[in-house]
Amino acid sequence: MPNTTTQTCYNRFSFPRCQYRSNPVSSLPAVDDICWLIGPETGELLDRLDSGAGSLVPAARQLQRYHSPERVRLLLEQHELRRKAIDKFPDAGRMFFLPRTLEQATDIHVARYKAKRFPAEERVADLCCGIGGDSIALAERGPITAVDRDQATILLAEANLRILAGARSRNRVHEFLAEDVLQLSVASYAAWHLDPDRRAGGRRTTQLACYVPGPETIERLLVERKEGAVKLAPATELPQSWQQEAELEWIGRDRQCRQQVAWFGTLARSPGLRRATVLRTRPHEPPLVATFAAEAGVRPGVADQVGRFVLEPDAAVLAAGLDGALAERHGLAALHPGVPYFTGDTRIDDSMLACFEVTDVLPFDRRRLRSLFRERGVGKLEIKTRGIEERPEAVRRDLRLRGDGSAVLLLARLGRRVTAIVARRVT
Repeated sequence: MPNTTTQTCYNRFSFPRCQYRSNPVSSLPAVDDICWLIGPETGELLDRLDSGAGSLVPAARQLQRYHSPERVRLLLEQHELRRKAIDKFPDAGRMFFLPRTLEQATDIHVARYKAKRFPAEERVADLCCGIGGDSIALAERGPITAVDRDQATILLAEANLRILAGARSRNRVHEFLAEDVLQLSVASYAAWHLDPDRRAGGRRTTQLACYVPGPETIERLLVERKEGAVKLAPATELPQSWQQEAELEWIGRDRQCRQQVAWFGTLARSPGLRRATVLRTRPHEPPLVATFAAEAGVRPGVADQVGRFVLEPDAAVLAAGLDGALAERHGLAALHPGVPYFTGDTRIDDSMLACFEVTDVLPFDRRRLRSLFRERGVGKLEIKTRGIEERPEAVRRDLRLRGDGSAVLLLARLGRRVTAIVARRVT
């Protein structure tokens, strides 16, 4: 490990026992400006911006009288980033972000779900921690060492942990290292979590070879400590040896697949299998969690007609390639080979499947549909398509919808022709 210096954290959220070690890593914005941003002077300024209404121009002009252009820019940017971060962090109004780190940050609901796999009350390394989405959740289970090569980023992660830390986390000694993961050993940690940079070249990539750090570093980490987890883009393909050794999990929240995680060592509950996990968030309550592990590539039977219900797997199930296995588990048949719309005559209460109760099945004909929806006063229509070239926005325009009623229109192949399935969403 290279020479480092140790210094006590000096922002307003500092814990006396918490330290970070830093290397002279170049960063933008400047570390002095970040220290000012997370310090006591800016608290009232940010509160004023966050609670204000209307144009920010007058506020910016007022700030420019007392602060440098760069610090005014940081304040205004922080105001906008907090607004964008609400979906990921309910407490975003008290946190600090950078644009690139917010985009890749694990939201707090997914982070807390993931953290449950890690050993409690043992030190875990969060590598390439960014602004600390996973660090916050891991710190609720035990002491952490958060690592990022950028000093400004590690300062924000430290500040965010202090802001959101619960009583148990505050009594633990957490460490923050501004170091390159390439120089770090994980042999002394109980487990590690890695979130590689997927935009190192300036554009988002799903290619593992283009991640920073890449496969060679991950292999080294696994040799030093087998208990590891690697956060990946949902579409990232892993080497066959990793797929056999690890458990691959695709995690979705509120109908979006958020990330793929490769679990290694004792963190892998079902090595060699794929897992899809779906979180449904509820205000002021823990998320509802549904999870399913199986082998990919299962092909269910094909229906010769539409049943009483049509079901669509969650995005995480589709990304994991487990739609066929999930359909087989519930005794469902596919509407068309290779198309993830399934049907059956029994209502399925599974949060991994969106369930639609069928009211009408007819050939896809715009005139007939227009007449049907006009007769029923349908003005709000959810249009879903799979395996066909029709675009929902073009279909909607042609239907000329009017009225207060609502419905769902599913367009899919049944046999050789496109079929229109009118339904209602079962919640």
